[in-house]
Amino acid sequence: MEEQNKYIRFDWAMKRLLRDKANFSVLEGLLTTLLNEKITINKLLESESNQEDEYDKQNRVDLLAENDKGELFIIEVQNNTEYAYFQRMLFGTSKLITEYINRGQGYDHIRKIYSVNIVYFNLGNGTDVVYHGKTEFRGIHNGELLNLTPFQRQKFNVTAVSNLYPEYYILKVNDFNKWSKVPLEQWIYFLNTGDIPSDATAPGLKEAREKLRLERMSKAEPNAYYRHLDNVVILRDNIVTARGEGRLEGRLEGRLEGRAEGRAEGINIGAKKTKAGIAKQMKMDGMPMEIIMKYTGFTQDEIEKL
Repeated sequence: MEEQNKYIRFDWAMKRLLRDKANFSVLEGLLTTLLNEKITINKLLESESNQEDEYDKQNRVDLLAENDKGELFIIEVQNNTEYAYFQRMLFGTSKLITEYINRGQGYDHIRKIYSVNIVYFNLGNGTDVVYHGKTEFRGIHNGELLNLTPFQRQKFNVTAVSNLYPEYYILKVNDFNKWSKVPLEQWIYFLNTGDIPSDATAPGLKEAREKLRLERMSKAEPNAYYRHLDNVVILRDNIVTARGEGRLEGRLEGRLEGRAEGRAEGINIGAKKTKAGIAKQMKMDGMPMEIIMKYTGFTQDEIEKL
């Protein structure tokens, strides 16, 4: 293995480097590996991250791309826990459906959308690292899969009903630390560790080794980059610490009040401490009071006492 941390974190690369057409090959490699088909990016489109506040920009990064077939890919990196993230994914694709169809156009002009979500927290309850979601219709009585008619297949140029609906990919990369010969697992390893070993074979990683090297940064970039890394680490540490304290206090109280009550109390304490830690850090970073209140649910008085 080569020395780690020689390469720029993927979320920062999405902010700055990968929006350059000369660097599309890195994104194309990730999408090609994930979908198991050749993906060629035609252009990048306006993404919602340009309208988000400063806290959102530290916590998440998104990028909207169009391929040579006119399909849309929304690629999002989420650094910290968001309990309603499944709904956020749905909102994102629904918004794109309405934004990228012109008034008066028929429903057959609705774009195919892929939602690719790289998350650095434990989303949902599952042990795999990559999940794929799509829409299918099955008979209630016989389990038969509802298919397109020959005319529909020809008209829409697809083979299945699911091809017409948004598809979702979730990459839970946070705990994947083992190098592999499998291309998709090589990408997951890089997304988690920031390391690209010399024997990497996955599409796009060879280009990433060249284009995402730290020394390729301009003189003005490193300070902002390392501040971004510090913010990510601080936010994660607050969450981990608060969860641990919440579980400990919950266990102690559970011994006195009963196991069931202790578990509930631990969850409540952990959630409250998580919010308090995030609010305190946001306050120290000089973020506006209304933003802190929005994302933590605390009142101004509660925040001022932290």
